[in-house]
Amino acid sequence: STAPLLFTACERQSEGMQQEGLYTSVENCAAQTGDGSTCQQAFDQASRASAEQAPKFASKEECAREYAADQCVTQQTAGGQSFVGPMMMGFFMAQMLNGNRGAQAVAPATASPAFRNNNAGWLRPAPGAAGGMTAISSEPNRATTVRRGGFGGAGSQRGSFGG
Repeated sequence: STAPLLFTACERQSEGMQQEGLYTSVENCAAQTGDGSTCQQAFDQASRASAEQAPKFASKEECAREYAADQCVTQQTAGGQSFVGPMMMGFFMAQMLNGNRGAQAVAPATASPAFRNNNAGWLRPAPGAAGGMTAISSEPNRATTVRRGGFGGAGSQRGSFGG
C-alpha cells in the first residue's frame, strides 16, 4: 500500500541531527534511509492517524475542489464519525540522530500522513492541536539531514547520499 507517513520534528538541548523526508512508500523510505523497520513503523503510525488528521469535507464534490476526485473517499474516525476526505498519499518522517559519524537514532521516529492537493503540493497536519494543514517543502522520496544546534543554535541542511 502506498500511504504517507509524517514524522514531527523534535528539539534537543544538545547538538544533534534530524533526518526527515516525505516518502510515497515504505520501500522508497527504506531505500533512502537504510532502515526498513523504522520506515514500516512510521508508515503504520501515519496510517492509523490518517482518518483522524485528514481534511474533512461534507461531500465528495467539496473535497474534489482541493484534492483529486479519485482521492476523495468516505472515511470514518476512531469515534465512528463518517466524512469525505483525501486518501493518504505518502508520509513525512523525522527522526533525531546523534551528531556522530554513523549517526544513530536517539529517539523513535514519529509520523503523520501526507496528502497531495490539486496543485501537486504535499500537505500534512499542522503541528499542535489547532488543526489545519501545512505545506511540506521536501522533495518526495529524498531523505535530508538537518543539523540542529544546541539551545538557541542555528541549523543547516544537506541532502542525503544516493538520492
